[in-house]
Amino acid sequence: MTNETLRLFGLHGRRALVTGSGRGIGLALAGGLARAGAALVINARNEAQAAEAAARLRDEGLEADIAVFDVADAQAVTRAVDEIEAHLGPIDILFNNAGIQKRAPLDQFAASDWDELMRVNLDGVFHVSKAVARHMLARGRGKIVNISSVQSALARPTIAPYAASKGALRMLTQGMCADWARHGIQINALAPGYFATDLNRALVDDPEFSEWLCKRTPAGRWGRVEELCGAAVFLASEASNFVNGQTLFVDGGMTSVV
Repeated sequence: MTNETLRLFGLHGRRALVTGSGRGIGLALAGGLARAGAALVINARNEAQAAEAAARLRDEGLEADIAVFDVADAQAVTRAVDEIEAHLGPIDILFNNAGIQKRAPLDQFAASDWDELMRVNLDGVFHVSKAVARHMLARGRGKIVNISSVQSALARPTIAPYAASKGALRMLTQGMCADWARHGIQINALAPGYFATDLNRALVDDPEFSEWLCKRTPAGRWGRVEELCGAAVFLASEASNFVNGQTLFVDGGMTSVV
């Protein structure tokens, strides 16, 4: 591999904020970015969880700080982003990963659950992106990656509100591109398929669901969280400087077939 290729895909000298990165896919993404050279800012609502995640990265010799805030709290987001910029340095890369899932038949879905889901999955992305973009716009550069889902393109019973939030996030990504691309910022979405994590252990351990999933997915299996890192590093690096407003599906081919 040439030095130029390494430079294009390297993240050395960059700082990345990954929301909801105390565990699961967020922590896996944070680790992938850090191993590519980025200094990480781990975010979670729970300070102990964020500190534990950062400690795991530091144990590998990686650079990681923490920022504790709720992405759905616009004022807390602005304060936290301004503090990071003032005390740690510029946020060069933002991954909007924080999200929640709530399941129920749509006719039985509580309005309060709908509101909470949208506050985190959609409003939270707006709040954090706006706060970070103010600084990126002033510098004339930056990378924003929104974590979407195959559910931005496919629906399943009991998760219509979640699918709606991810579909809206896909269009918000394109809208951010329309407003900010001319200022040197690249905004894209990464849409994972079904990945085996602790958070969906019940589905992984359900033989009927796993059999359906493996038959439905051309790759024939669940994804492994580390398989998201290559796409994440690409979208965070200079290699993607002319990629903007796109959604990259990492789903084993699920959205490509009927």
